[in-house]
Amino acid sequence: MPTSLLSPSSEPKPKQNITAPLAKKIPHTMAIHDHQRVDNYYWMRDDQRSDEVILAHLKDENSYADAMLAEQKPLQEQLFEELKARIVKDDNTVPAKDGKYWYHSEINGEQEYSNYFRTTSFAGDKKTLLLDVNARAKDHEFYDLGDISISPNDQIMTIAEDTDSRRIYTINFKDLNKLSNETDAQDAYLTDILLATEGQIVWANDNQTVFYVKKDLETLLGTQVYRHKLGTPQADDVLVYEEDDHSFYMSLDKSRDESQIYICLHATESTHTLTLSADEPEGEFIELLPYQEQHEYHADKMGEHFYIVSNYQAKNFRLMKVAVDKVDDISNWQEVIPHRKEVLLEGIELFHNFIVVTERENGQIRFIVHTTRGKNSGHQYPLSFDDPCYFACLGDNPEPNSTTARLYYSSLTTPGSLFEFDLATGERTLLKQQKVLGEFNKEDYQSERLFITARDGVEVPVSLVYRSDMFKKDGTNPLLQYGYGAYGITIDPDFSSQTLSLLDRGFVYVIAHIRGSEMLGREWYETGKKEFKQNTFNDFIDVTKALVAQGYGAKDKIFASGGSAGGLLMGAVVNQAPELYLGIGAHVPFLDVLTTMLDETIPLTTNEYDEWGNPNEAEAYHSILAYSPIDNISAQHYPNILVTTGLHDSQVQYFEPMKWVAKMRELKTDDNLLLFKTDMEAGHGGASGRFKSLREKALEMSFFISLLPGKAS
Repeated sequence: MPTSLLSPSSEPKPKQNITAPLAKKIPHTMAIHDHQRVDNYYWMRDDQRSDEVILAHLKDENSYADAMLAEQKPLQEQLFEELKARIVKDDNTVPAKDGKYWYHSEINGEQEYSNYFRTTSFAGDKKTLLLDVNARAKDHEFYDLGDISISPNDQIMTIAEDTDSRRIYTINFKDLNKLSNETDAQDAYLTDILLATEGQIVWANDNQTVFYVKKDLETLLGTQVYRHKLGTPQADDVLVYEEDDHSFYMSLDKSRDESQIYICLHATESTHTLTLSADEPEGEFIELLPYQEQHEYHADKMGEHFYIVSNYQAKNFRLMKVAVDKVDDISNWQEVIPHRKEVLLEGIELFHNFIVVTERENGQIRFIVHTTRGKNSGHQYPLSFDDPCYFACLGDNPEPNSTTARLYYSSLTTPGSLFEFDLATGERTLLKQQKVLGEFNKEDYQSERLFITARDGVEVPVSLVYRSDMFKKDGTNPLLQYGYGAYGITIDPDFSSQTLSLLDRGFVYVIAHIRGSEMLGREWYETGKKEFKQNTFNDFIDVTKALVAQGYGAKDKIFASGGSAGGLLMGAVVNQAPELYLGIGAHVPFLDVLTTMLDETIPLTTNEYDEWGNPNEAEAYHSILAYSPIDNISAQHYPNILVTTGLHDSQVQYFEPMKWVAKMRELKTDDNLLLFKTDMEAGHGGASGRFKSLREKALEMSFFISLLPGKAS
């Protein structure tokens, strides 16, 4: 049954006997381009996370938030139990074949993490426990399992683990010949241990050599690739490549036919790839093709050809094919799929006889199968789905010789589903659908896709969902609007069992697909970054105004939420249109854009110049200054705001929201709630474990619900 919004109560107000923490002010002057800024809270930065004054202030903020939220605690617990009750406690993934074995994971009871197994058949014969993750995590406040990889001969497994929440991974090696069926044997672990890595391993084909990226512990960038030989200490590892240009992110990959090892360098607007034969691990990496600024591409190899998704003379990308010995000369490339102005080519998956192409048109993902061999060579057809708007992606397809492909599918009303498609016929089989415990019935919910005209005449896609029997398009429903809008990352409309707790209380849930993503192609991204960043904020604000005008939400019951770059969005929006929102959730928010982008000692800064602009240049400086949330706080009324962060966040440093909250307390002219919670153990991803993370979600939901004229229960 739907939960009533009409339970009598009053809007929470700050309690008179509880005082918000007030931070001391120590002016710090920064000057560049004939412009001066004064940061009174610059002192809050401590890269070691050990300053007792700073830690004490964060703890005071936590205590204040807890006190102000005390009346909401029962609702928080109720929501947490609701969220937890929808989760199937005993669950497993569908086995996927890779080489001789089938691999899957299982989670049971109150376990926070999945355990990993392999078998000799899809049915589960000769089941062997590869990794007991709960045992590995039990002694750590935070635990993140990174990549797991298996050697080509199936005998050695690598395990990447982060126990500090800074995305710095330690890699261990395990002899799978020493495993029993039921225990994660400690004596199976080899003496090889690799420290301070990105968490990724690529095996050479000799089963003895691995390559990994080592992190710079100050900048947290992966800048070096090392070669490691099993049985030798890490100190003896060989540096095979070092990247001096810190505007690149570095990763490793292996070609689809497993013949090549790649070093992949990605800046926001450029790509560079180096390659090495996987059969000759002691050879030298060479350029796949000459580096060219603003050329973005992804190359993969099958047999005697490379297939390259490239933006060369193709803003929305096209697919090219070239013989292996001619790849370094673009003039030899042959076009397989041409550039199309209205279609973004997002990627491909190579099979021996097929290519599955991921495309996006008018904001919607689709998949096209191209037959490359056999009597139907040249034939192509789409893989079809049912909902008007949805999220879908390629699943785990490790075997290139397969004649089937797995795709994951979800919509705002359809739980996550794993389908297997016959690539020759297009026939699909549902392998598994996410179970939602309780009284969930998808027919009770309705989703819509809208296009809302922004102030400059551009139409912004919007996805929304509500509970049909609780929604009236008369401007009475509470509405939560989510947005991100950066890095070309597209937030597709997929299912969340957590959101049901809001929908069942009458909320409309909205995703605003604002500029800065690639929802409508590459142009949509490029007109939402750097000097065009204000479009992102305008889009979000204009969507809010239009949804209220069209009756989707009550003007005094509008909420907004975003994290990381979406937290920047929240900070900009509350400066520019605070009157539109009753409550805001800003999580691990990027709020001090100008100061961060001027400081190359802060992790990951140099990688961001192509996204935000380089403020060492005057034009970019003033462009960022115009919207940077902390620089534009003013003496005005602000909404009720909940800010969360992690002390060990490696992406957005804890001191950004800490400083922002301090300055907001200093200048805001209202009595609305401003609460700041710091997880003293977590990083950018928040709490680890499937149940612990639900408490963070319950916290935000209870914060929003309790602000309504009648508390929901």
